[in-house]
Amino acid sequence: MRGAVPRLSLTLLAAESGARLCAIIHYLVRGQLGWFGLTIACLVPGYAAQLLSILWFRADGHAPGCYLLALHLLQLGLWKRDSRRYWDVLRAEAGGGAGEVLAQLGDVCVLRLLEALLQTLPHLLLQAYVVVAVDPAGFIPGVSAGVSLLSLAWALVSYSHFTCLLKPGHLSPPAAVILCLLLWRTGMLGTRVLALVLFARLYSFWVFAVAGVHWLLMSFWLGAQQTDIVAQPCRWRLFNCLLGAVYIFCYINVRPGPSRTRVAVFYAVST
Repeated sequence: MRGAVPRLSLTLLAAESGARLCAIIHYLVRGQLGWFGLTIACLVPGYAAQLLSILWFRADGHAPGCYLLALHLLQLGLWKRDSRRYWDVLRAEAGGGAGEVLAQLGDVCVLRLLEALLQTLPHLLLQAYVVVAVDPAGFIPGVSAGVSLLSLAWALVSYSHFTCLLKPGHLSPPAAVILCLLLWRTGMLGTRVLALVLFARLYSFWVFAVAGVHWLLMSFWLGAQQTDIVAQPCRWRLFNCLLGAVYIFCYINVRPGPSRTRVAVFYAVST
């Protein structure tokens, strides 16, 4: 099952990149320069992940030459890194090294989740708004939004799969469990995105006020839990603020131990 995770991740990564490129070309050909510019702008937050990828290459002992820097400037650095790590996982799986597989799988899942939250989520929101409020018959934006939704949901599932493997005595979940998790994440994200898009269509910029209140509530709630993942106070506050923004759309468990109470509180506030 561990080998199936990187295979599906690599497939979705390729499909998402292709659908995003088709959406960009679609807006450019039709002369919709506003949506074209916004779709391009959704790529900008991904440069934070590109910078982290470069730092990880340096940590792995690879000097970032001109070729590598050019790939990251073209938003292809994570593709190169993810592809290399996915194949490393598959080779480690074939070699039977459980520790090596788990380490490589962790790098893949964390990096892919970061990329999904920084790039895929803004792109999903934009394309969903285009389909709902601007061009309901738009096939390419609809396909791009659907692929982005599935890719984001799978990034969350693969991260949950990795954290499950870290627990002592836990084995890789069966395919049926992974499928149920994927359906749950897809449904949760889809309804949340649809609700925000419909609210934005009806009330325009008031959606930012609603999202802002939710973000503040989640950030204060995370701070009240005294999460000790980040030791420095300034970085701890920044971490809570960033994770609070993620909690507008989905719940990610970042603390060890049972999470049923925290999940219940999250869904009580979200609904």
